[in-house]
Amino acid sequence: MRILITGGAGFLGSHLADRLIEKGNEVIVVDNFFTGSKRNVEHLIGNPRFELIRHDVTFPLFIEVDAIYNLASPASPVHYQRDPVQTIKTNVIGAVNMLGLAKRLKVPIFQASTSEVYGDPEVHPQPESYWGRVNTIGPRACYDEGKRAAETLFFDYQRQHGVKIRVARIFNTYGPRMAADDGRVVSNFIVQALRGEDITIYGDGSQTRSFCYVDDLVAGFMKMMESDKPLLGPINLGNPGEFTMLELAQQVIEITGSKSQLKFMPLPQDDPKQRQPDITKAKAELGWEPKVDLRKGLEKTINYFSTVV
Repeated sequence: MRILITGGAGFLGSHLADRLIEKGNEVIVVDNFFTGSKRNVEHLIGNPRFELIRHDVTFPLFIEVDAIYNLASPASPVHYQRDPVQTIKTNVIGAVNMLGLAKRLKVPIFQASTSEVYGDPEVHPQPESYWGRVNTIGPRACYDEGKRAAETLFFDYQRQHGVKIRVARIFNTYGPRMAADDGRVVSNFIVQALRGEDITIYGDGSQTRSFCYVDDLVAGFMKMMESDKPLLGPINLGNPGEFTMLELAQQVIEITGSKSQLKFMPLPQDDPKQRQPDITKAKAELGWEPKVDLRKGLEKTINYFSTVV
């Protein structure tokens, strides 16, 4: 198959490109490099089944493909708050453009949605049926509401035009090729530990997250696209193992052998206190669940960062 990945030079997109090419597909990566990096896909340049196009998805793209993975969007607060207007445009206008392409070509399209659609949840763990608790005018809204609007568009295109859609709600994911400056907790802790700096913990460290290793997540993406169902999603993809920020920091310090100390800072506005996926639906509909435990995944991620920090 000839497969388009928007945002394909990013952390998740580059790993997806690797897996799809390994399976014998042709992959076209589209990225404007707002947060993606050529370094993430440089090992694929020269491969006859790989093509890289610099393009912003807020503008129409005319291309012939057999399937579309729409991953274009900054995904960490540091990056999506740097240009909030561009963030919401990428998520909404980009979705319109990619759905239009899928409609014209009559091909399936995958949407990388997010657990951020649940906001700071009152339900724990979060099932797909939960509508969320999002501040529509807060500093995170450009991303949260952009992704929520994109989901609306996907389901409207499915109902109105019969577009074959897949919508995955992605929970915290980590692994090699994360940007060192993306401000997300795993990369922050690892980089600070490797540099011997204080590890910054916001709040008292009791807030929780669930961390999914990138290989597990990409396997979930591909299972969704390989399904013959006309409509699939939204489906939570993430690891239900729940850890506090203090537990994560302690594991990182132990694995790196760092002498870093913990430094506590005020909790950012609208930062969720809990985040854990209910993956009952993923197990039932996809036969998918994560396999890599946190310690093993952290060891692989730390090995990567030790070569780039």
